Amino acid sequence: MDDLTDKARKLGSLLAEHNGKDVVVIDLRALASWTDFFIIVTVTSGTHRSGLERLIKEWTVEAGVETRRGGAKRTKDENWSLADLGSIVVHLMNSQAREFYELENLWSEGLITRIGNIE
Repeated sequence: MDDLTDKARKLGSLLAEHNGKDVVVIDLRALASWTDFFIIVTVTSGTHRSGLERLIKEWTVEAGVETRRGGAKRTKDENWSLADLGSIVVHLMNSQAREFYELENLWSEGLITRIGNIE
């Protein structure tokens, strides 16, 4: 396993350990030129999402990964936020947004690794 794959999976595992639900890591290297991995996580509340955003920020410092484009971005309705780490993009979504946008289906041609508590 290469270093980038290892980092993406470690971050996915960390988010699952902190009660992120249905964590998936999607390897997009064969499909996209603008990023290498998506990590998709279901959050249970705005407070939970904020806590995971802080965790991601702390992890980037420890792992030596810089955030891009200002780090975490939140949509106006606060159902979905993302952390752009350049080669890894983390999507933190509530269950309604995740069900509506179906990112796993949209990017189903990528190599999908499910982590932790898949329901």
